This record gives sequence, structure tokens and C-alpha cells, in this order.
Amino acid sequence: MEESRGNDEWRRLLLSLGMLCYPFLAAAGVAQYTRGAGLVVGYLLLVAVSACYLGIVVASMRSAWRIYWWLLTGMTVLAVLVAPLAHENVLILAAVIVPSAAARVNGRTAVALVVLGAAACVVVPMTVPGWSTDPAGYYAVAVVFTALLVHAFSRTATANQQLREARAEVARLASEAERNRIARDLHDLLGHSLTAITVKSGLARRLAAGAPPAALAEMESVERLARRTLADVRAAVSGYQDVTLAGELARGRELLRAAGVTADLPTAYDAVPPERQELFGWVLREGVTNVVRHARANRCTVELTATSVEVRDDGLGGPAGAGSGLTGLRARVAAAGGVLTAGPTPPRGWSLRVEAPA
Repeated sequence: MEESRGNDEWRRLLLSLGMLCYPFLAAAGVAQYTRGAGLVVGYLLLVAVSACYLGIVVASMRSAWRIYWWLLTGMTVLAVLVAPLAHENVLILAAVIVPSAAARVNGRTAVALVVLGAAACVVVPMTVPGWSTDPAGYYAVAVVFTALLVHAFSRTATANQQLREARAEVARLASEAERNRIARDLHDLLGHSLTAITVKSGLARRLAAGAPPAALAEMESVERLARRTLADVRAAVSGYQDVTLAGELARGRELLRAAGVTADLPTAYDAVPPERQELFGWVLREGVTNVVRHARANRCTVELTATSVEVRDDGLGGPAGAGSGLTGLRARVAAAGGVLTAGPTPPRGWSLRVEAPA
């Protein structure tokens, strides 16, 4: 996963270095139309343009968007200053400036920027005396081609990022499923066996009341060891089956997706205090499980606040049942001092809501 992210960064860097060819092409215009000190000034301005562009690339990698826009503005101003020295050749810098701006705006605005940039490459040489119109078409094509290239690379990088996140989520869910499987095995196999050993050792101790003291002491030792081991197994199972709000949000989203239910779940839970997150995780687990099992719903919505959690669906509804899951959840909520309400919601659907004490 880290290797894939590193490959994306290298591709972005190579693409960025490739786009530095445009300032070099503008430098050819400076050499064509300028002599003496103006030549040096033109070259220095183009070096500054290149530095601004590299700064834009770094700001983009670090998501420093305010710096990104400041550098883009500076690069545009520098291009305007180069114009008297490079004449029509300065328009090739639009192939750097326009795609950089279009990459950070929405679709329609980006298309408008590219169209205006390409049009400017054609129209401006016609209006400025002494500028040649011969390369205008090539510059316009360069603006469009570069914008499409940047857009395609951006879409690919976004898709790769989403794929990495999906893989990480699958790995986390697989790890959680394995933990739950181990917990079930511990409970079903070791737990039952140790319970039987504990009961039988207690019975043997009582039946051996007239046995030698050493034998009786050994039986008592076996019983204590069995009870202690059983307690350790139960503690291990409890640790494996810890419920977290973050884990239940991820699990619920995956479970609803697998069941064909549209999941409208919050992506953040920072507003919920840490002491309530486990309780709300249990509510979310019970609510989503009921939606998948019984509701026949098309959509499930979860709302989280600092003091409440609600799971709603647009399914069949019906009166609140007395299943063991809901009964256990009522007891858990009551122990925490909260209030649980569950039942149908008009005109269609069902709601499970828990309010914790303020």
C-alpha cells in the first residue's frame, strides 16, 4: 500500500518535471526578441515561474491550498511581466497556469477556464502589434492537451487512493471477523470445557469429604485453577469482543452495502464523548443488524449527536419486538442512565433511538 502511494508520488513528480518544458519554450522567445540586460531579466523571471510551479506541486502534495493559490497568482503575474520580453511565446505558459487552476475547481468552471485559456492563445496575438499568430494554434492545443493530461492523472490518483482505502477497510474488517471467530471458539470450546471441569472438580471435592487431607487439598487446588482459568478465558473473550463506535460505523456501512441497503451513516463521530462511544456502538450494532435481518428497507440513516444516536430505516416497520438483542440493549442503556425508544415511524419504517444523560 505504501509502495503504491509512493509510485503515485513519483508519477506526479515526473509529470511536473515534464511540464517545465513550457518555461524553456518561453525562454526561446526571450532569446529571440531580447538582448543584453533584458535577456537576463527574462531568464530570471522564467526561473521564478518554474520555482512557483514546483512550489505549487509541493503545496498540492501537502494539501496546502492557500499557499497553492498564492503561488499560482504569483506565477501568473510573472508570466505577464515576461510578455514584453518573449512576445507571443509567453502564451505557452498558459499550458502550465490554466491546468493548475482548473485542477482545483469544479467541473464546469474547469472546462470554462480551459476554453478561455485556449481562446486567449489564439486571440491575444491578433490584438497585440508585433506578435506573430503562427504558433497560436499550437499553444491552444497545448493548453487543452495538458489540461486533459492533468485531469486524467488526477482521476487515476484519486481512484488509486480510494482503492488503497478500500483495501485497508477490507483488511480491517477481515481482522475484526477473525477476532470474533477466535472469541467464539474460545467461548464455545474452552469456556464450556472449563465450566464442566470446574463443576466436576467441585463435585469431586464434596464426594471426597472423607479422603486423606492431601487428596482433598489437591481437589480444591484443581477447582481453584479451573475457576481462575475460566475467568481468564472469559476476560480474553470480552477483550476480543470490544465494541467501538468507529468499528461499528465501518462494520455497519459494509453490512448495509452487502445487503443492498443504501447507507446514510456519518463519517465523523468526534462530537460523541469517549465515555459514550461504546454504548452508542452497541446501539448501532443492534440497530443495523435489525435493519438487515427484518426491515426489508431500501435506506438506513444513522444520526449521531453528543447525547443521542438514532438508527432509522424505510422498511416494513411494525411493533417493537421482545428479542433478546433489544432486551439486552435496554438493560445496557438503562445501566448507563439512558433512555431507549424503539418502534415504527410514520408513514413507513422503524426507528431505534437512545438518549444518554447530559
